Amino acid sequence: METEVLTILKARLGISTTVRDSYLKAIIKGVMDELENQQGIKMDVSRNDHLMFLADYSEYRYSNRDAPNMPRHLQWRLHNLFVGGGIDVQ
Repeated sequence: METEVLTILKARLGISTTVRDSYLKAIIKGVMDELENQQGIKMDVSRNDHLMFLADYSEYRYSNRDAPNMPRHLQWRLHNLFVGGGIDVQ
């Protein structure tokens, strides 16, 4: 699961080595944990929209460590995950 997101993230960032893999994996895991534990969204990386959202959100976290505001396109897509039934109701 994490490997697919990592591959896409590295391609988006133009990274071809494994030097930053542990850092990138920590970002991906942090994003997934936040979405699942704080937002209540169960991520399913077999779905392309979830896979790409994880990669894009992880790229934002990597590239904008000091930017407090999430870009509008990510906010919109996160909202669509809520509306689209991505919330794991127990």
